[in-house]
Amino acid sequence: MTHRLMTHPLVVQLHFARSELLRCLDGLSDEDARRRIQPMNCISWMVGHLADQENRYWVMLGQNRRIFPDLYKLVGYGRPATTPPLADMWQAWREITAAADGFLDTLAPDLMQTHFEWKGEPIGENIGTMLLRNIYHYWFHTGEAHAVRQMLGHTDLPDFVGNMETAVYRPEVSSQ
Repeated sequence: MTHRLMTHPLVVQLHFARSELLRCLDGLSDEDARRRIQPMNCISWMVGHLADQENRYWVMLGQNRRIFPDLYKLVGYGRPATTPPLADMWQAWREITAAADGFLDTLAPDLMQTHFEWKGEPIGENIGTMLLRNIYHYWFHTGEAHAVRQMLGHTDLPDFVGNMETAVYRPEVSSQ
């Protein structure tokens, strides 16, 4: 009997959260993406910031790879506000999420309670909790970006969560 590795249900939810960010930002111009309505960050920063989290979690910690290692200096939490070009942030986001999927596609239930290590010490949150944090982080900034777009006068924006055909509930199955 062969077992086909199925994408973990939380990874499916992350993919859906990513797709909702894309849907929220569809048609956004660079000029509007770089406008900052204080105290919020600009939308291009939000895209880079989400990419930075995935880079740190799923590429650097999950695969010990270094792509965009200095992105956090531009869009990291607690760093000075920036207004980076949207095209640059989308490029980083696409490359990072593609690389992240290389790790995320291997996640199985038994790995969710394990911990990455940083500088020889286990990270406080297990991989499953980090994945939840990543998903919720997307929803937080998608809502924030939606609010910024409304404040900029954009119309015809999504008004509810999109088509969930690709993110339906299914129980978690052990890989054992």
